[in-house]
Amino acid sequence: MKRTRFGSRDRLSRDAAELQRLATGLSESGGKLEDSYWESQLAETVDSLLKNGAEDDINTALDRLFEANPRAHDELADMVESRAETGRMDGHGQEFDIQLFAAPVLAWSRFSIPASPLPKSTVEALAVHLGAHVFGADTRVALADFLFSPDQLPRSFCDTWQLTQALGQATLAGQHLAVDTAGMAETNRFLSDVRYLVGSIAVPRGKPLFRWNEKDGNKESALKEWIKQGSPNLEPLLTGCAWQPLLPDAYHASCRNADRLSRPYSLKASVAFLQTMLSLMPADIRAVVGPCYDRRMEEYRVGLGPKDKDETYHGIVWPLLGAEDEATDAASEIESVLREAGVKDVVFLDHHFPMEFCDDCGAPLYPNAEAELVHAEMPEQAAANSQALH
Repeated sequence: MKRTRFGSRDRLSRDAAELQRLATGLSESGGKLEDSYWESQLAETVDSLLKNGAEDDINTALDRLFEANPRAHDELADMVESRAETGRMDGHGQEFDIQLFAAPVLAWSRFSIPASPLPKSTVEALAVHLGAHVFGADTRVALADFLFSPDQLPRSFCDTWQLTQALGQATLAGQHLAVDTAGMAETNRFLSDVRYLVGSIAVPRGKPLFRWNEKDGNKESALKEWIKQGSPNLEPLLTGCAWQPLLPDAYHASCRNADRLSRPYSLKASVAFLQTMLSLMPADIRAVVGPCYDRRMEEYRVGLGPKDKDETYHGIVWPLLGAEDEATDAASEIESVLREAGVKDVVFLDHHFPMEFCDDCGAPLYPNAEAELVHAEMPEQAAANSQALH
């Protein structure tokens, strides 16, 4: 799946060409020993580029390989993500592996979902529970003292690498990372969104990173204990919100998992929102689902409104992620989630809708039963009692 971050230069630099050569070699390797050779060469080159902030060279190589050699693209993307979120540092007379991690929390609220600095006592308590229930027995844990929105996470591979280095050093020093909030991006406001705790672990080389790496551990029990023990510390951070912690994991994998799970969560949240604000029961809601295209299919949009009126009160975007495309049966998952939430009237439109947005506020337009893209509008009284949310 394509994982480039930003647009890149057209000219192929020497470093970008070398990345392509090494990733292609790795993709064509015939065995584990040859894999190790190519991986070592590729890792060394990627490390140098990340350290020097050469984001353009990395993205140029990813862009070129995405079209020319998808398998080599995936090898390079995996390597870049891995080297950006991990490291190796010396401390306390031994060598440690460093792993950046994220602990996502799905949340929804008719008010604003907080993204804010964390009190010192909360950071320390959360780190203790993560160490006890999520990570291996020999790990040291450090957290950034901020609850991040998606808009405030690192915007590039090089930024991610810098955060890994800073958190890794803090971890070995037995400290947490104080986040400089000056110039931090503003948080876009949605009815449903994700919030992230971000931190790192330091573990002596060869020791288990996660609780489920140990013989008596597994992911299911780790998540159960994290929810049980971590929730009392998360609750004051998410006042006025319904929320659901997800399993903390390696940074990029955790963010992708949160993206995937936020789609059904957002659908259920929207149904609950209409019930809370308008006393519109799920059985009285009509959901209209339509695919939207740019050069290819990019997302489904779901318009929600009363089944006895031709009005759209609220809408949800269900983006296609990673390798998903038209052949992916996302429509069945959308229908299943809606029916699970109690919505019985689900209409699928066989149209190629454009990716249209409101000219005034930038909100997506959603399909109605007449196969038109319209602005979602809450009834006047309800809109006056709630802040504008998309």
